[in-house]
Amino acid sequence: MEMDATQPIFRQLALRIEQGIVDGTYPEETQVPSTTEFSAFLRINPATANKGINLLVDTGILYKKRGIGMFVVPGARQKLLSSRREAFTRQYIHPLLTEAARLEITPEDLSEMIRSTAADLTTTADTTRSSL
Repeated sequence: MEMDATQPIFRQLALRIEQGIVDGTYPEETQVPSTTEFSAFLRINPATANKGINLLVDTGILYKKRGIGMFVVPGARQKLLSSRREAFTRQYIHPLLTEAARLEITPEDLSEMIRSTAADLTTTADTTRSSL
């Protein structure tokens, strides 16, 4: 695991597990790797791995089955998607709309700019894939 020096390792592990839940690597009601497995695979201290997993237990994303391991809570994926959408709105949409207003870009013009850019990105991605 490449470490990001700006964020604690336990938080990076929690984010990695969250991403696995969102992308389907760890479906709801399935077991996630143990603290020992994470620490060995990622070459991190077991206490650090435990702290990352416990963060997800504390936030209601994982639950413990005594003697078996940690499992993904039913509804965890939707909870994470909702939380990430809220963060996306705060981090990207609000500043985008603020700057658009400063530039006198109407919501309709902004929507068209987004649609056009998305179409360009899709075309570029399709072209890149077909040339590989």
